[in-house]
Amino acid sequence: MHGFDLTLLKSDLIENPTARCACALVLDTSGSMGGAPIDELNGGMTQFIDELRHDDFASYAVEVGVFTFGGSVREALSFTPAYQIQDLAKLQARGGTPMGEAVELAIERLAGRKAEYQKAGVSYYQPWLVLMSDGAPTDSWQAAARRLRQMAQDRKVTVLAIGIGEGAALDVLAEFSTRAPKRLAGMKFREFFQWLSQSMERVSQSTPGTGVPLGSTDSWDSI
Repeated sequence: MHGFDLTLLKSDLIENPTARCACALVLDTSGSMGGAPIDELNGGMTQFIDELRHDDFASYAVEVGVFTFGGSVREALSFTPAYQIQDLAKLQARGGTPMGEAVELAIERLAGRKAEYQKAGVSYYQPWLVLMSDGAPTDSWQAAARRLRQMAQDRKVTVLAIGIGEGAALDVLAEFSTRAPKRLAGMKFREFFQWLSQSMERVSQSTPGTGVPLGSTDSWDSI
């Protein structure tokens, strides 16, 4: 995935005064995700962006940022309005699972984007952070988990922790959020991202500062 020129993103805040909802996808791309899991994740991501782009409200309101952790941490996509996302490079599976570092980066980028909203006088919804992993972290993750959980408690971010497969460390994922983690049933990435896009669409049509209840997760949740 390719980021976009910061000048373009800043000018968009002036030209497009739509209230924004930043959605940070923090995705496990470690070696254990190789094969079918990474292929399905890529397919789900493409579907997610396509559905947002085809919604009149969400295409301008939802800004997607992608942060991957596989061997190293990478900002695969800076926060960008869905309608501007044109090119989705395929995610590759490799290396270990530096989850804590990836969460810290996503938090910092969310804070930076929020500051840009405020400077431009653009209203915004509570951001979302979606953390997806099929295993346990290989770095020091505890400080990042405490920080993100506190943000969730303070209602500064909505955190969804998703375990991929039976090897996912749900006990660890639980430390990052005030919500109980969910486990993805099988390879239902497309079902999950369809649910997520529909959730984003509902948020984009609501009033900033009001809560939007989550819809049923039966289509993808194995718990």
